[in-house]
Amino acid sequence: MARRYAELLATDGVTRGLIGPRETERLWERHLLNCAVVAELLPERGSLVDIGSGAGLPGVVLALLRPSLEVTLLEPLLRRSVFLEECVAELGLANTTVLRARAEEKAAARIKADVATARAVAPLGRLAGWAAPLLRPGGQLIAIKGQSAADELAAARPVLSRLGVRSAEVLQAGRGRVVSATTVIRVVMEAHGGREERASAQRSRRGVA
Repeated sequence: MARRYAELLATDGVTRGLIGPRETERLWERHLLNCAVVAELLPERGSLVDIGSGAGLPGVVLALLRPSLEVTLLEPLLRRSVFLEECVAELGLANTTVLRARAEEKAAARIKADVATARAVAPLGRLAGWAAPLLRPGGQLIAIKGQSAADELAAARPVLSRLGVRSAEVLQAGRGRVVSATTVIRVVMEAHGGREERASAQRSRRGVA
């Protein structure tokens, strides 16, 4: 199934502009394996939303590796969402659905996942703001990042503080298993809602609009 997905990326993915032609020679090491090692950070069961799924990286890869997870591929662009639908059908991913919407739109509001993933979508502060409403209390955001992950996390600390996250850290996934480990930032939400929710509840109790 992974080989078939690689073929889809190297053919339809290239002709539709989802993958650059130069990427076909390094699909496995730079893209597929880079995403696959993130599976070690996921639960065996539960639900996952892949924000801005694009060509399905990492969402499709993680759906292949964690068949017991319910995976939603969240993608706003039509040509990408059509490609994702075709991949899901071709690969027989019964655990996966495609939702054409932006994370901040009303159509995505029904999502309440245990894990949110993203790769090359947006800076961490903005991404965390999108992910927070899509996650259950105690859920986690796993953002695949590059060498500047630590600096990006430091810059996002004020936003994360306002969201009331429980923890945020830079991790290396796949260390010792692949040539280049995948750098991710893992953000864990509070188990009972963030500061803004608590403040809203307090205002309601005091009768303040």
